[in-house]
Parts: sequence; structure tokens; C-alpha cells
Amino acid sequence: MIKIQNCEEGNTCIRRAVGADEGQIKDFGRHLSSLSFFFFLLFNFRIHSCKIRNLFFKVSNPPTGRFSMEKYEKLEKVGEGTYGKVYKAKDKTTGQLVALKKTRLEMDEEGVPPTALREVSLLQMLSQSLYVVRLLCVEHIVDGNKKNGGSGNGKPLLYLVFEYLDTDLKKFIDSHRKGPNPRPLPPTLIQSFLFQLCKGVAHCHSHGVLHRDLKPQNLLVDKDKGILKIADLGLGRAFTVPLKSYTHEIVTLWYRAPEVLLGSTHYSTAVDMWSVGCIFAEMVRRQALFPGDSEFQQLLHIFRLLGTPTEKHWPGVCSLRDWHVYPQWEPQNLSRAVPSLEPDGVDLLSKMLKYDPAERISAKAALEHPFFDSLDKSQF
Repeated sequence: MIKIQNCEEGNTCIRRAVGADEGQIKDFGRHLSSLSFFFFLLFNFRIHSCKIRNLFFKVSNPPTGRFSMEKYEKLEKVGEGTYGKVYKAKDKTTGQLVALKKTRLEMDEEGVPPTALREVSLLQMLSQSLYVVRLLCVEHIVDGNKKNGGSGNGKPLLYLVFEYLDTDLKKFIDSHRKGPNPRPLPPTLIQSFLFQLCKGVAHCHSHGVLHRDLKPQNLLVDKDKGILKIADLGLGRAFTVPLKSYTHEIVTLWYRAPEVLLGSTHYSTAVDMWSVGCIFAEMVRRQALFPGDSEFQQLLHIFRLLGTPTEKHWPGVCSLRDWHVYPQWEPQNLSRAVPSLEPDGVDLLSKMLKYDPAERISAKAALEHPFFDSLDKSQF
């Protein structure tokens, strides 16, 4: 039978579909239109089975592109996410600016690409937060019309329609570093952006989701309103206790936690908090804190500043898969790397950059740190 198991935390938590074979799901699907059944499963179940993924496209009957996408006018390509191109567009009816993330669905043995399913499912659950980019709707179409920017080859597409924000944190920092008027980011703005980032990360973690790819390029900014939102959950995944073994290749190198660089395959929320610390320092410095060009060089950058880790400060580090004999460096004064940062800020940064993941500060605890005492939290 189809068993619906509710998660303990929050009404928005995705339900799990377990113990259902293909025939049973088809019987259940007769009570729904084919397309609504597709989205019912897509948005309300965590997918565990290849059979279920294949079934989506056996029962779905998506419209062709000209019927569902002509209501949007593509204005420009603004980038590429983990699993698709991103366009700035305008809703012709309302005039609202949106971001369209175009994902081509290659049909193989696995059915719908797991990355696309994962991102849609997680975004549906998480985007109710003010600090996560909002998913407005999903357009599932067949690419039958070149007017929509497609090839007209009849392949299925998903367009994820997001709220539009005018820039990302990387571009925003760059504009302060090498624009016509180079200047530091105002300390109050750094404080506000970091608080919003910690709020968003805490929201993800409270719903059992790791982002796993936090970096300035994945943080969208509304410059006029001073708002920062987390985007691109293409590498995000739900975590469980006990911790599962996850993929090694996560997070752009500069923001990758040392336990991942050293080959640990069991990790949790602390990997995101290391990334938050690197982003915090980058806002202050206007340049990356650890700009390595290989995993080995990345580790050396970290060790030179924070000291070469030892079993005393990080139990188990010498047993990690990629641990070798490294040069022995003593820890430097962290404030020298962020000379304009006040003592409370340096203290918070040091807690985000703890070697031992178990000792690294959580997003929830970071929100209560004295660094934010002078911030008007009522606006958040």
C-alpha cells in the first residue's frame, strides 16, 4: 500500500512515500489528472525509487512550450545553476520580473534527473522562508517550439520560476572592490547580510537540509532593500541521523570545509557553517579568505592561517582518508586576516572556522552571538 509518513518537524516537511509498487501508484493516480498527479508526487514525496521516477513521465502529459511559456518574455541569460541555465524574464500579464531556471530532463534509466527532483522538492519545502529564494511555480513542458529558446526537438523541460533579485553577493562584493568607487562594505550591511544568511541556513538545517554549495554566487541580493537570500539548492540534500555517507565533490573549492577536503564522507550541518565563515570573511576583506587552486593548495591556505590541525584539537583528523604528513604551522592571529572586523566579529568568525566539526558553531547559535547585539532584529 501507499504509506504516508509525516515528518515530525513543521507542516511544510516533505512526506515520504514508501512501500508502493508501480501498479499501486498507477491505481492511486487514476483519481487525479495525469499532470496534477505528477506534481502531487513531485512536491509531496521524497523520491526513493527509480520506478517512481520513471512513472512520473508515464502518467504525465505536459503541454507543449507555446501554451505555457509564451506568457514569459525572456530578457537575458543571467547565468547557469548546478543543473540548468537561468534567464531574467518578465511575466507579460503582470509585468513581474522573474528568474527562469531551465532544466532539460534527459530520460534515462533513472527517469527524471535526481538533481532536478531534489531541488524542486527542497525548494517547495524551504522557500516559505524570507531568506530562501522563493519558487513561484513550475512549468513542465515539451520543447516543441524554438520561440521559447528551445531546440524544437520535443524533449521534456522543467522551468522553475523564481522571484527575481537583481544581483548576487559575488557581484556585489566585486562592485565594492573594483568598481568606479572602490570602498569597503559598510559594517552594518555585513552584519545584516550575515544575520540573514544565518537565518536562511538555520531554516534549512531545521528542516533537515544541507545546502552543500554555499558561496557568494549562490546568495542573491536586493541592493535597494538590503535583502540577501539563499539560492541554488542543486546540491542540497536531506540529512538523517545517523549521518550518511555523502559525495566528496561538494562546494566550490574556496568554501569547502577541511573535513571534506581531507576525504571525510560522513558530515552534516558543519560543512555549511564553514562556508558561511568563509563568506563572512570575504565580505569584510572583499576577497576570498582561502583562494586555493587545488584541494592540496586549499588545505595549505587553511593550515597557514589556522595552524596545522592535530589530534588534540581535532580528534580523528589523522585517520581521515586523505590525511598526509603536512608542514607544521602554528595558528596565526585571525584578526590580521580581517583587520577591519571588530573583536566580536573575529570571535564569531573563529567559531565558524573551528577545525573539529563538532565544535563549529551552529547557524542557530550564531544568531545569538554578541556580534549581532547592535543589530535591530525586529526587521527580520
